[in-house]
Amino acid sequence: MSTDDVLAEVGPRLRRIRKERQVTLAALSEATGISVSTLSRLESGLRKPSLELLLPIAQAHQVPLDELVGAPPVGDPRVKARPITRHGRTLYPLTRQPGGLQAYKVVEPQRGGEPDPRTHEGYEWLYVLSGRLRLVLGQHDVVLSPGEAAEFDTRVPHWFGPAGDGPVEFLSLFGPQGERMHVRARPARS
Repeated sequence: MSTDDVLAEVGPRLRRIRKERQVTLAALSEATGISVSTLSRLESGLRKPSLELLLPIAQAHQVPLDELVGAPPVGDPRVKARPITRHGRTLYPLTRQPGGLQAYKVVEPQRGGEPDPRTHEGYEWLYVLSGRLRLVLGQHDVVLSPGEAAEFDTRVPHWFGPAGDGPVEFLSLFGPQGERMHVRARPARS
């Protein structure tokens, strides 16, 4: 397929994706900062697509750019990132794109010590695979079992780790805010 053929298919694909999501041209214009007339010309094929136009549209629809241009699958889709060990926790990256939503499988052995709640921007989602996960969130102190999930605003002081009776494995999902530096919720004791 030639480049011209690929580009000719972008407009109808943009219209189909927008209509599937029941989004008007005006709403998409507001979300992307691209004028309604430019969006209309893109969809009808009267305007040649460019990265400058396609990137904000992909972000607004929350789809990969490949889906907008109909790029064929490339390479091995398996995530082969190496495990990362921090403070006794082993994190297995389940996503490979920097920024955006990040997913990790976390394996944490039993550990001692008192919870040290921290805060940061964003939201976090936890799902327990095995073991028991203790979550200290503000005034709440709960234990999650396999199959249970928790979602919370990370601006609330929080801490999570094994419930004290063995290791725990869980999934952790967070956006770019979750990658920022953690700030102590209260001063450390000297």
